[in-house]
Formats: sequence, structure tokens, C-alpha cells
Amino acid sequence: MDIFYSIANFFTRGGAFMYPILLVAALAAAIAIERYVTLSRLSIKNRAAWNRIEPVLTEGDFDKAREATAKDETAVSQLLAVGLARQGAVRRVDDVEKAMRTNLMELIPRLEKRTHYLGTFANLATLLGLLGTVSGLIHAFTAVATANPAEKANLLAASISEAMNCTAFGLMVAVPVLFIHAFLQTKTGELIGSLETAAMKFLTLVGDKQSARMQNRLELAQLPKDHAKAAA
Repeated sequence: MDIFYSIANFFTRGGAFMYPILLVAALAAAIAIERYVTLSRLSIKNRAAWNRIEPVLTEGDFDKAREATAKDETAVSQLLAVGLARQGAVRRVDDVEKAMRTNLMELIPRLEKRTHYLGTFANLATLLGLLGTVSGLIHAFTAVATANPAEKANLLAASISEAMNCTAFGLMVAVPVLFIHAFLQTKTGELIGSLETAAMKFLTLVGDKQSARMQNRLELAQLPKDHAKAAA
């Protein structure tokens, strides 16, 4: 109970700007929780989808891979579905890569959405704390200028307390929000990196498949010539 009263006393002495800072903290916490849960689920689902599709791609069974990605809504399945659709329609690996890169550019904003607000909220909390400091100091100088000499010390102490409490609360919100923002950016970067890795592995498999196909064609074309030379 003592801790609760200390926190309540600290908050009430901070002045009016404590409430906007508290609102910023609540919004930042809501976004951070939502982003963490979403990114964690996406990472788990993408890893499971890739582990399920990779053996099929390694075997070169692209038709079966198309069926698997068509039924899955994960980001990695959507990315591979674009590549598989192009792989069946065009011959150049560059065309497949361009299509997958375009799709990845569309996926990245969906993965990064709302995370950038955390950086804005951290700066906003700091500025609101600074604004509360300025407001408290204005009250302090006003109290010194108009109050009775016997009351000046008490009024000055109360106003300075308002200024310091507001600054401290703003920093108490801003520092962890900045840390969470950096953490979520790293997590998002790892997720995007895993998608890029999956795309590169897929393109490598497609390139190897096409190279093997071309090699077989060359060998088949070479057979009649070899037979003709042998007959001669």
C-alpha cells in the first residue's frame, strides 16, 4: 500500500502534463504488445511453413509446392507462391526474382506497420515532460513574484516538485519505449531477412533445376551427332 500511495503522490504532484504522458505510455504499450505478438506468431508460422515446403522444393516437385502455398496464408507462402507462379510461366530466373522482389516490397510495410509510432511516442513523452518542466518553473516564478514572503518557500518547492516529477515521468516512459522500439525493429528485420533467405534458396533451386534441364537437352542434342560420327 505504501508503494501505491507513493506512486499516486508522485503522479498528483506532477501537474496536468502527467495525464498526456500517461496516455502516450498506454498507447505505446498497446502497440508494443500487439506488434510483439503479431511478429512472434508470424515468425513461428513462417518457419513451420518453410519447413513444410522446403523438402518439396528440394525434390523439384514445383506442382506440389504450388498446391501447398495456395492453401497457406503466411508471408513466406505468399512470397513463394508468386515465385512458383512465375516459374511455371516464364523461363528466366531474373523474371522470377523480380516478381518475388516486388511482392516482398509489398509485404515489408505490412510487417513494419505501427512500429515507427513507438519512436514518435518516445520523443513525445520526452517533450511533454519538458513542457511540464517549463510549466512548473513558470508556476514557481509566479509564486515567488506574487506570494507572501512566508509562503514563498512552500509554493516554490511545490512548483519545482511539479517540474521535476513531470520530467522524470516523461523520461521513465521514453526510455523503455525507445528500447522496445529498437527491439521490435530488430525482430522485424530478422523476419524480413528470413523471407529474403527463403526467396534466395528458392531462386537457387529454380536455377539449378533449369540448368539441369538445359544440360539434359544439350546431351540429347549431342546424341545424334555422336551416333553419326560412330557410323561414319
